[in-house]
Amino acid sequence: MARFCQGDAAAFNAIFQRYARPIQGYLTRLTGNRAAAEDLVQLTFLSLVRARGRFLPGARLKPWLYAIATNAARDQQRRNQRPEELTEQGELPLHAADDRAVSRDTGLERTVQRALEQLPEGQRIPIVMHRFEGMSFAEIAEALGLTETAVKVRAHRGYARLRELLARQRQEMKE
Repeated sequence: MARFCQGDAAAFNAIFQRYARPIQGYLTRLTGNRAAAEDLVQLTFLSLVRARGRFLPGARLKPWLYAIATNAARDQQRRNQRPEELTEQGELPLHAADDRAVSRDTGLERTVQRALEQLPEGQRIPIVMHRFEGMSFAEIAEALGLTETAVKVRAHRGYARLRELLARQRQEMKE
């Protein structure tokens, strides 16, 4: 990052190559929409370019970059504060077909995604960063501008609520 801040374009390419896919995965899990995540990745790296003068020497890049990505997702959510159209069965529509064309258990992914979406943002973001992005609580705290203890509390409460939501969904599927 120091080289990029000094104008080295190859350094930006290295940063993009290293972080674009993890950031896209994070944003896909955060938003539940692969196409929106792709757009947000572009916005994240555009913001990185624009904000490089504010990057503090010696700071860690990963938490800073995830903070930019999180803010991009929040901004998009504020811009898109309109209700989604429901299907004829009264459910939220599935995402684009390319989101379903994966070898993983997409039914399970949708169930977890639906449960995550029910969590307050303050609990959802630390869980996604910790569980799915593998970030430490210290990195999450740095990215979100919180204390590590606050992040742990939010994640703990979020995990507990997520377990409740998933248990309820499992029970509903049995009935």
